[in-house]
Amino acid sequence: MVTSPAKPTLDVSEGKTKALKENILTPRFYTTDFETAAKLDLSAQDSEFQAMLAEMRADYNRHHFVRDETFDRSWDNLTGEARQAFIDYLERSCVSEFSGFLLFKELSRKLKDRNPVLSEMFQLMARDEARHAGFLNKAMGDFGSTMDLAYLTKNRVYTFFPIEWVIYTVYLSEKIGYWRYIIIYRHLEKHPENQFYPLFRYFESWCQDENRHGDIFKVLLRSQPSLWKTWQSRLWSRFFLLTVFATHTLTVHERTGFYNVLGIDATEFDREVIRKTNETAARAFPSVLDTEHPEFYDRLHRCSDLNLQMSEIDRSSQPKWLKKLRKLPLQLSIVGHLVRIYLTKGIDAEALKGTVR
Repeated sequence: MVTSPAKPTLDVSEGKTKALKENILTPRFYTTDFETAAKLDLSAQDSEFQAMLAEMRADYNRHHFVRDETFDRSWDNLTGEARQAFIDYLERSCVSEFSGFLLFKELSRKLKDRNPVLSEMFQLMARDEARHAGFLNKAMGDFGSTMDLAYLTKNRVYTFFPIEWVIYTVYLSEKIGYWRYIIIYRHLEKHPENQFYPLFRYFESWCQDENRHGDIFKVLLRSQPSLWKTWQSRLWSRFFLLTVFATHTLTVHERTGFYNVLGIDATEFDREVIRKTNETAARAFPSVLDTEHPEFYDRLHRCSDLNLQMSEIDRSSQPKWLKKLRKLPLQLSIVGHLVRIYLTKGIDAEALKGTVR
C-alpha cells in the first residue's frame, strides 16, 4: 500500500454551517456488499488495471487544489437568484464528492486484507474525492456558509447498493462529471468575461480526476462479464443511464440562474452533456440510450417542467398533505415519461466497439 496522504481540511465555520436541503435530487450516501467487492476477479482486465493504478499513484493533481490570491476578495457582487443558484451548485457538488470519498474510503478499509490491490485503488480515489469536497467546501465559505461534513458522515441515511450497481452508477457519475466540468471550462476559455469566480479555472485538471475515476470503473465493469455480456446487463445499463440523465436534466433546469451568469444556455448544456456521456458510455456499457430519438429530449424536458411545478408547490404555504396530493399526478407523469424513454429501443453498443471513439 502507498503511504496515506494527509487528510484534507474540511473546514466548518461556526455559525455559518449550512443545513442540507433534502429533495429527490439531493446526492445520496451509499454503502455496498463489501464481501462481494472483495471477491471481484480483475484478471480479465489486469494490464488495464495496473496501468490505471500507476497513473493514480503518480498523483498528477497533488499540487492543483491550492487556493491562490484570486480568492482573497468579497463576492457580494453576485446577488439574488444567481448567487443562490451558485451556492446550491457548490452544495450539491460538495456533497456528491464527499459521498464518493466516504464510499471509496470504506471500500478501501474493508478490502485491505482481502484484496489489497483493489483496496489501494479505492484509497487513491478517496484521496481525490476528499480534495474535491474540501476545495468546494472552502468555496462555499466564500459565500458565507459551509457544509458540516463530519455531521453528515454520522447522521446521513446510507442507501445500500449492490456492488454491481455501484460500478454502473459511479462510472456514469464520474464520466458525466467530466463532461460537465470540461464543457464549462471550454466555454469560459472563449468567454472569460463570464468567469465570475476563480473556481472555474481549476476545472480542466479537476475533470481529469473524474475521467480517470471513470476509466477505473470501466475496467471494473469490463472485468465482470455479467455486467456487459448478458441480456440483464443491457437492461441495467440503459436503466442507470436514464436515471443519471433524468437527474441531470432536472438539476440543470433548477439552476438556470447559475448557467445564465456563465453565459450558458441551460437546455443546450444539458443536451451536450447527455449526448457526450452517452457516447462515452458506449465504450463500457453493452447498450446505451438512443439520444437522437425525436422524443428523447422532449420527454426529459417535460419531466423538468413538471419538477419545476412541484418546486413551486413546495414553496407554497399550503398544508403538507395538500402539497403531497397536488404533486402526486405530476410525479406519476414524470414516471410515465421516463418509462416511455426506457422502452424506446436502445443502441447495441457492443456492435459499435471498435468504431466508437
